[in-house]
Parts: sequence; structure tokens; C-alpha cells
Amino acid sequence: MSPDSETLLRSCALFSRLTAEDRRKVAEISVERRYDKGDQVFAEGDPSDLIFTIVSGRIKVVKAIPGGKELIIEILGPSDPLGAIAAYESRPYPASAVALEEAVCIASKRAAFMALLETCPSLVRGLLGGFSLRVIDLGKRLSEITGSRVEARFAQIFLKLADRLGRPREDGVFVPIVLSRQDLADLAGTTMETSIRIMSRWGKEGVVSTEAAGFLVVSRDNLERLAR
Repeated sequence: MSPDSETLLRSCALFSRLTAEDRRKVAEISVERRYDKGDQVFAEGDPSDLIFTIVSGRIKVVKAIPGGKELIIEILGPSDPLGAIAAYESRPYPASAVALEEAVCIASKRAAFMALLETCPSLVRGLLGGFSLRVIDLGKRLSEITGSRVEARFAQIFLKLADRLGRPREDGVFVPIVLSRQDLADLAGTTMETSIRIMSRWGKEGVVSTEAAGFLVVSRDNLERLAR
């Protein structure tokens, strides 16, 4: 890794509580990787030779579905583990990962990382914490997709994005992430036409508006009502 690898590792929750010696060990088996918007981190079916930890930027995890379409499973950000569960089980990545914006990741060699887990309890705790959050989020996503109306799913998506990424402004809460209408459709498990229709209506009604660098949640109260 680069000379400032200690700072890079310390900035991630997974590694922040490690001792300097343990961080050095992680640095020895890791490399820093940078991605531009649209770059693929890994593809569905690739061997899980690396475990990724996101340092900065947002990365979407997408799954191919029948008909040549993709379903966005989740959007991950700083300190989130990426591809770790597949690597832990030594099986191919079950989905693809694509950068939504410029991103930096720490990529650790799977075999060496697994060996390190045996001697570093604090790393195990951090990794388990990341796994737990991913499982909880995935359970919620499956429930949202299968058990609610499309508009309710859209509302739930924007409420989650506002909670995780939102920046308060006088006119609402700004979500600094650019998603196409197809991305939103994939997140909600619907068609792009439905996505366009909902977002157009919400813009006119002052619920959520689209800006060049993201979205503005104008009325959280309306979103919460729609989510129910």
C-alpha cells in the first residue's frame, strides 16, 4: 500500500481499533485501489480472491436477473466491507460491484486475510459487525421488494438514503448521490417507466426533486406517509 496506509486503514471502522502492529499486518497483505464512476470492482461469478473495504465513494452491488436486467441489491459507502461473505466462504462473488462515483478501496488478499483473522480478535469483531449490518439490510430490502407497493418502496429507499447520506439544507435534505431512473427502478424492483412516472410526480408535488449532483428530499413527512 501507499506510504500513508496507516492513515487509510485507520479511517475505516473495520480497522480503526486495531493496534498499530495489526494495521501493519493488514497493510502488508493489502493494496489501495481507485475507481472512476462506472468502473467495475468485480463481476458476478469472479473468484473471490480479494476482500474489499470501501474507504471513500459509493459502490452499488447488482445482481443479474432474467430478461437481461439488473437488480441493485444495495449501495455501500465508506467503511463497508465488500465481497467479504463470498470470500469467507471461498465461493465466487454472487453479484457484481460497480462504482457509482469516484471510489477508493482497500483490497486484501483473501487467504492471508483469513489467516490474520485467527490471530486478531478485534478484526473478527469488526468484520462480524459489518456482516450483521449487511444481513439486516438485505432482509429489509427483500421485505420491501416483496411486501409493499412500488411507491412505498421508492419512499423507503429515499428515507434510507436521507438517513445514511443526507445533508440538511434550508429547503430540505440533500442526498449527494447520482442515480439514474433505471438505477432507482432497479433498487425498487420495478420498471424504468414507473420510476420516471413517480419521480416526475414527486417533483411536481414537492416530495423529492432531482438535482445535478443528487436528490433533494423536500418533504420527509410525505415520504414517511407514503412508506406506510
